[in-house]
Parts: sequence; structure tokens; C-alpha cells
Amino acid sequence: MKNSIKIASGQGFWGDLPNAPIKQVKNGKIDYLVMDYLAEVTMSIMQKQRMKNSEYGYARDFVGVVEEVFDEVSNSGVKIVSNAGGVNPRACKDMLLQIAAEKGYKGLKIAVVDGDDILPDLDRLIDDGHELKNMETGEPIHTVKDELLSANIYFGCKPIVKALEEGADIVITGRVTDTGLTLAPMVYEFGWSFDDFDKMSAGTIAGHIIECGGQVSGGNFTDWEEIEDFTELGFPIIDAHPDGTFHVTKHEGTGGLVSEKTVKEQLMYEIGDPSSYITPDCIADFTSIKLEQDGKDRVKVYGITGKEDTPTYKVSASYNDGFKLSSTLVYCWPDAVKKAQKAGEILKNRADNLGLEFADFNTELVGLNACNEDPDMLEGDLSEVNEVQLRVSVHGYSRDDLNRFGKEIAPLILTGPSGVTGFAGGRPKASSVVAYWPALLDKKAADPVVEIFES
Repeated sequence: MKNSIKIASGQGFWGDLPNAPIKQVKNGKIDYLVMDYLAEVTMSIMQKQRMKNSEYGYARDFVGVVEEVFDEVSNSGVKIVSNAGGVNPRACKDMLLQIAAEKGYKGLKIAVVDGDDILPDLDRLIDDGHELKNMETGEPIHTVKDELLSANIYFGCKPIVKALEEGADIVITGRVTDTGLTLAPMVYEFGWSFDDFDKMSAGTIAGHIIECGGQVSGGNFTDWEEIEDFTELGFPIIDAHPDGTFHVTKHEGTGGLVSEKTVKEQLMYEIGDPSSYITPDCIADFTSIKLEQDGKDRVKVYGITGKEDTPTYKVSASYNDGFKLSSTLVYCWPDAVKKAQKAGEILKNRADNLGLEFADFNTELVGLNACNEDPDMLEGDLSEVNEVQLRVSVHGYSRDDLNRFGKEIAPLILTGPSGVTGFAGGRPKASSVVAYWPALLDKKAADPVVEIFES
């Protein structure tokens, strides 16, 4: 058993800084590079890509990152764990094996973790009595079955641990929990029991702290003016120990900040009941966390407790829910606000006169109430506002109606209030709306699949 391991976060989402994971590997010693590419909507985007091209459906950026650090993986023992596989982890694996062969890297073991995609098995699951009710509305999933784009189980750390036990250098998964990417190396290296829920919770919280990449090392930080260097922001590293204690830190000489405040702020991210943070691996108690500054850019986290995991997996599904269309116009002084409000009123009246049907019609004044919908923001003397952007958005189930409405935007330039600018890019077109369907599934109904491939 190692005395400690360093687990570095390289991505907080699909589209994060492309050179961050490469710097994590090359700027100092680490044992693991973990990269989180998936959000709820990401799976549906990847599914659409795969429907157009059977070789797509994964985070293709990931392949370029791995190519840049093949030497460190092959010669320095750095292991990579990522959910970059999306809805097509095998295609991701194939591309990596192809590049490894072209560059002469032999003996690399690449693991694929899948089985999370239950869309092909949905009819069987429904027939077996699994209603997959929407956790918010209680509706059974069969009500939107024909519109489904994706349906994926959130697996935990266990299949990743199995892959590491089988010697994997790179682990590519589909939809596993963000926290499981970090927890798995700790379980594997320290020999933790899956039933030791205090340690499982410690590893889960470590994963939660670094799952958003640079968000815990100074990015998106409330007290952002304390950050001296955003340009070369250092991504976070977990320095973990067998007893469940860990430190949050980053490479020396990098920008950003790791402090009690940055860690505490990240701990609040996406938290409901802090005493019951539910994952497939455990229920972590965030109220048990103790932390203290333990040096420059180094925070010690300890004292974590937790409870047994639940008998269900969370399922993240997505489905088509009609169409949306948005466009903007900018109105200038004098009376910019009145002009923009009148323009929105004109558009609504013209849509009604045309008999266009929408589920939602919304106008926002960017600069006044787009981020704060308090109606008081539009009260008082607003006559001296220099300029305001009108953003109009509609949602409905007729693409034709929305596209017809899109033809009404540009004419406002000559048939509405004066002092308008900022219209460009042609007539806006309707695009599909992807809605989210959260559900629970008995763990006995599905199992992850782990396979190892060698270059």
C-alpha cells in the first residue's frame, strides 16, 4: 500500500481548457489524471452525434490530450481515468489504440467501462416492471419513450476499481459519477473495503471537490479579486492518504488559489441535504467535514463520515421536448427601455394575429433583468439608460410556427420603435429542445461491463 497518491483534475466539463490536463501531467509528479467531461445535457449531444456518425459519441478532445501524454503514461506510470467515453466509449478506445499503434506504444492497457446505456433495453426494463418514474413529476418514462434521446445509469467507482485491478493504464467510461473518478484510485491503491462508508465518503468528497476543475483553485470564485493570476490558473490536485485524510492543492508556480474559502465554496456546489449526499457508492455526510489551511495553496480535509449506499442507481435520461427560438435587438437612448418593452409587445401581438402557437413566450432586457427577474428592476426612472438589449425567446411544438415567428424579428427595424441596432446573422431558426428526465432504477436490474484492450 502506498503512503499517499496524487490525483490531478484535468477537466471540469466538456469544453474546459484544452491544455490544463497536459500541464497537470507535465508540471509535476502525479499518480492519476482524472477528467470529467459529462453533464446531463452532454449525453444527449453525444447521442445525436453518434446517430449521425457511428464513430462519434464521445469527447473527441480527450484523444488529443492522451496523445500528448502517452510518454508519461507509458514510462512514468501515470494512469488516466475519464468518463470521456460518453455514449460510445468503445469508439474512443479504438481511436486511442490506433494512435498508440501509429506511435509505437506497445503494452498499454486501455479499459472500457460501459453497460450504463439502457436505452436499447428500455422495453425490457419497462416490461419487467421498472417504471423509471420522473423524480420530479412522478410520470412513468413510457410517456416520453418515443421522444427519448438517451438513458444512462450513473455507475459508481466499482467498475473503475475492477479495471485498475486488471492493470489498466487508461480507463474510459460512459456515465459514471463525477466523484467516482477520484474515489476509485483511492479504493484501489489503499485497499479500502466498499463497506467502509466513512472512507468511501472521504473519497467521494475528494472527488466532489475537484470534479469542476479550476473552480476550486480560484475559478468562478466569489472573492475573485483575491486571485492574482487567472491566466495560468493551476488545476487542483488531491494528495490522498490511506486513513481517508486528504489535502487539496495544486502544482507550485501555477496561478489561482487553494484556500479554505475556495474549498468551502466548492463544497456547496450542487448540494441539497448536506448530511445526505447520495451516490452509488455511499451517502456522504458533508456536515462532518473538517478542514484547515495547511500551508500555501494547501488545505487539509479530514473527519468525514458516511452511511451505506442506497439500493438504486440514478438514471439520467433526455428527450425531445419541442423547439425553441431566440433573437436579440439593441435599443439606444433616449427611452431605450420603453422602446425595448414596446418591441416585445409588438412581437407578441403580431404572433397572436398570425395564430402562432407557443408553449412559452418570454422577453428579457439584458442589462436590467436578464440575470435578476425581480420586477422592481424595471421600476423607477429608467429614461436615461444608454442602451438595452431585448432578447425574445419562444418555445413550442410546431417548428413551422417558430420559424414563421423568426421572420417577424428583422421587420421591427423599420416597423417598430426607433434607435434599433444589433441585428445580424439572418433570420433565427427553431432548434430542438432537449429536456431532462431523472429517475431511479434498482441496482439488480443492470450491471457495468469492464473489458481490457492492449496496444
